[in-house]
Amino acid sequence: MTFYRRNLPHLQRDYKPHFITFVTKFRQVLPDWARDITFGCCLHDHGIRYSLHVAVVMPDHVHLILTPLTDQKRRIIISLIEIMRAIKGASGRTINQRLRLHGAVWQEESFDHVLRSSENLDAKIDYILQKPVRAGLVRDWQMYPWVWRRPLANPYASPKSRPA
Repeated sequence: MTFYRRNLPHLQRDYKPHFITFVTKFRQVLPDWARDITFGCCLHDHGIRYSLHVAVVMPDHVHLILTPLTDQKRRIIISLIEIMRAIKGASGRTINQRLRLHGAVWQEESFDHVLRSSENLDAKIDYILQKPVRAGLVRDWQMYPWVWRRPLANPYASPKSRPA
């Protein structure tokens, strides 16, 4: 378990999913092309630095649920700081290059919350998937272009053929 504090307290638990929200600087609305960039950056390290459960890029903020993975070379769990620096840094640099600007695209801190065993991961995933619907952007979350959910296992597969 890792704890650090900037303005907000941050707690990272090994092998646990984390609910993360980060927001644009001054709640600036991202154009579609910037949401495309951000979405790609969120998906980029899935399976490398973290196991992504769900991601949604809203007009001025992003929600993720991910579980940090182990860096086999360093033999440590990859920190949320490193993960967020990669996502926010890459997306911010690319957005600024396109706009020919410098400066922060994202607020410095992110909100993160460890999902405890008593919390239902599926309910949290559904909460994130429904964000574009609740915001009035689409009628069905599946129609929103900046949402991703880890594919579900085949519910009709026999127990022997299901992935572990």
